[in-house]
Amino acid sequence: MDFHQQIRQHLFDVEQVMRALSIWQEQPPSRDAFDSVEPFSIDTMRPEQWLQWILLPRMHALLDQRAPLPQRFVIAPYFEQAMPQATRLLTLLSQLDDALNIDFPPDPHV
Repeated sequence: MDFHQQIRQHLFDVEQVMRALSIWQEQPPSRDAFDSVEPFSIDTMRPEQWLQWILLPRMHALLDQRAPLPQRFVIAPYFEQAMPQATRLLTLLSQLDDALNIDFPPDPHV
């Protein structure tokens, strides 16, 4: 499994755990909620909403386009504070942080 496939699997795992925890939503937040300029849309979305409706789709889009992925990626500390009871989710988010913070040489095929 290549690096991009590993990251995509992390994203699928996050979704699966969110569904298992019953925090996955069928309906998106209001349109205005997406206009936030605050980190994690903290002023307009709950943490799980930001994860589902902002982070996961954007990361999948980057992977679909084979675009550069974020570096120095750190989201787990925010979720540790915002959702301390969601230990399975926190473990996955920490793993995602770790995976995206590994320094790789530039891909000559991109």
